[in-house]
Amino acid sequence: MNLFRGRLSAFRWRTRLTLWGAAAAAGLAVVAFTRLADLALSTFFQLANTHPWLPFPWVPFVLAPLVGMIAVWTTRRFFPGSQGSGIPQVIAATRLAARGEPVGHLVSMRIAIGKVGVGCFALLGGFSAGREGPSAQVAASIVHFAHRLLPHSRAIAPADLLLAGGAAGIAAAFNTPLAGIVFAVEELGKRLEAKTTGILVSTIILSGLVAIAVQGNDTHFGRMKVSQFSELAIPVLVYGMLCGTFGGIFSRLLLWPQKHPNFIVWRWRTAYPIRFAGCCGVVVAVVGWLGGGLSFGSGYTVTAALVSGDALSAPWHAPITRYVATLATYYSGIPGGLFAPALAVGAALGASTCEILGYALNAIPITALCMAGFLAAVTQSPVTAAIIVMEMIDGHGMVISLMAVSLIANAVSSRISPELYQQLALGFMPERPR
Repeated sequence: MNLFRGRLSAFRWRTRLTLWGAAAAAGLAVVAFTRLADLALSTFFQLANTHPWLPFPWVPFVLAPLVGMIAVWTTRRFFPGSQGSGIPQVIAATRLAARGEPVGHLVSMRIAIGKVGVGCFALLGGFSAGREGPSAQVAASIVHFAHRLLPHSRAIAPADLLLAGGAAGIAAAFNTPLAGIVFAVEELGKRLEAKTTGILVSTIILSGLVAIAVQGNDTHFGRMKVSQFSELAIPVLVYGMLCGTFGGIFSRLLLWPQKHPNFIVWRWRTAYPIRFAGCCGVVVAVVGWLGGGLSFGSGYTVTAALVSGDALSAPWHAPITRYVATLATYYSGIPGGLFAPALAVGAALGASTCEILGYALNAIPITALCMAGFLAAVTQSPVTAAIIVMEMIDGHGMVISLMAVSLIANAVSSRISPELYQQLALGFMPERPR
């Protein structure tokens, strides 16, 4: 009996150490992804702003189409499965793994390398894309690779391992371990097996802690400067409905190619994907030029300025240009996420309308409310959206308001569009015979 217990204990510790090692590797990979993405964005803006002999618009007009075409060609030729956000691929892989089907075309070390490399390269063109969703696919790929190193293939269900890996990527990308756990339950898998919950949750937390240890414990968009939030109920209701409406339409537009593949534009995209990516790059460049450059990149700089109070308002066109640039970026087929652009649209929406609606004194908290509301409307994961924003801006005093606006936005959005990531995941799953 003692010998059996000793073997069982060794088996459990080998499983834990393997998963924790994979979680640490995933956290480091996400940190490397973050720094490469920041370098790509800074390079783009340097090229756009430091060449006086070239008019500002011509730099993105050259870079965006060229980078878009190269990125899509590289993705299709060498890294198929790495296009888009990455979260739908993790969801699809989780479902396939639960059915015992292969998932190597959705999560693998090859795809992780392509997601990081091509995703950062696309940011050189000024595309409106984030790294949080791609980080989920990168981390899931690393943790999935670690499955073969476990002492027994049945030690952890592959589906649960993929779920934990995707959530670990979110936790590391946002420096928010709590949000990673909530995201695992609310969006990726909707469940966790009781016998492995402790190990998997510790994997998610460790990945986030590794990212914090390397990156520091700074909040994602800085600390929100607000002492109190007056007139709470009415702004929450107004902006919840506003964000829910625009976010639901945004989600429905993202699903347009999947729902109506025979529309002439999507037929042309299928026939000529490289040319279509170049056209999307032109749209990104035009919109960025018309909007004064506010829609280029992931939106971190502008959002951080609005949240920290360095900028108290945004021009009326800021949410519109970011909205259109993000749609064009997604349609192009490059590897890139939706989290950061969605947060940027929400921040711009709040900052540009608070004075019009009479809430100028609450500009900063209104911005935070719209970030959570628009993200909840797009993803239809209200608890995750509220917790992500709360942790990113250190806004624990606003947790009830953030939760309320997210739930209202989610309720409105669900009447307009189905769940975005769940629907997109269907496109990565083979049709089952009737």
